[in-house]
Amino acid sequence: MRFYRPLLVLATLLAFGVISLGAYVRLSDAGLGCPDWPGCYGHLLGVPDAAHEQSAALRAFPGKPVEAHKAWKEMVHRYFAGGLGVLILLIAGLAWRHRKTLQQSPWLPTLLVGVVGVQALLGMWTVTLLLKPVIVSAHLLGGMTTLALLVWLLLRQREQIQHSPTGELRAFAALALFAVVIQIALGGWVSSNYAALACGDFPTCFGAWLPEMDFTQAFQMHHELGQTADGASLSSTALTAIHWSHRVGALIVTLIVGRLAFVMSHLPEWRNWALLLGATLLVQIGLGIANVLLSLPMPIAVAHNAGAAILLTVTLALNFRLWQTTSRIQQHLQKAH
Repeated sequence: MRFYRPLLVLATLLAFGVISLGAYVRLSDAGLGCPDWPGCYGHLLGVPDAAHEQSAALRAFPGKPVEAHKAWKEMVHRYFAGGLGVLILLIAGLAWRHRKTLQQSPWLPTLLVGVVGVQALLGMWTVTLLLKPVIVSAHLLGGMTTLALLVWLLLRQREQIQHSPTGELRAFAALALFAVVIQIALGGWVSSNYAALACGDFPTCFGAWLPEMDFTQAFQMHHELGQTADGASLSSTALTAIHWSHRVGALIVTLIVGRLAFVMSHLPEWRNWALLLGATLLVQIGLGIANVLLSLPMPIAVAHNAGAAILLTVTLALNFRLWQTTSRIQQHLQKAH
């Protein structure tokens, strides 16, 4: 089916764009640029720009002054996300209709439709629940899940998975993927709680390796933005704990993914993958450090979010490829011991 793969490529690129746009909207404090959903002050197309439109919006939404520049950012993100949803529905429909030609189960594209449905709900709740951190974080993870499933579907179009015995390298690559996913979740929690600048120095935090922190408040899932579960203001020590945990996660990812890249660099057929993985990791580390030292400049902050998506994609693609592991990798690991 000649249109299936191009649609997957387009949807994958669009998913990456939606993730980057979402980061831009969140970091520019435009997540509540529209007080309603799916429209914006009642407008499904555009935002209230004209004076009479803004007056009508204020009457319809008292206490919600119109900030057109923020509203446009939010709506552009919604339009892109909506376009992605339509593409994914089309992909799922083609997967079912041409399942014999494709020779692949259509259930993964169907699962993707379900993920998009949940994403739409999370997008709505992000607005209606006023940027509740657990919802914002889940929305980010949903976007990354959408991208990951699209990447997996795209990779399946190139070669079939061969189910051979799992080797040590595959297990280590799976561990690397797990570490990257957990780190993305921690990064989402940092962003949704606005804790990116809780530590203004690097590599220490407030000049200490172990600053004063409150982990009890930091990881209470059910709380409003800037508040504890009891309604009190979220303390600076809780924000520090969130930020510090993300730094520790980054160190763990560096050790695991860096080790994986090092091992693979000694295998000629995997050397290019090792270089790609190592370079992506180093760039992502550099962007994270720059965010702290330069006080979260918008281009670098958005690039850091995009870098997380790229690192996830590379690690996932590598895991897919390692299902094709040859006996040569097994022999190399035996020699290493």
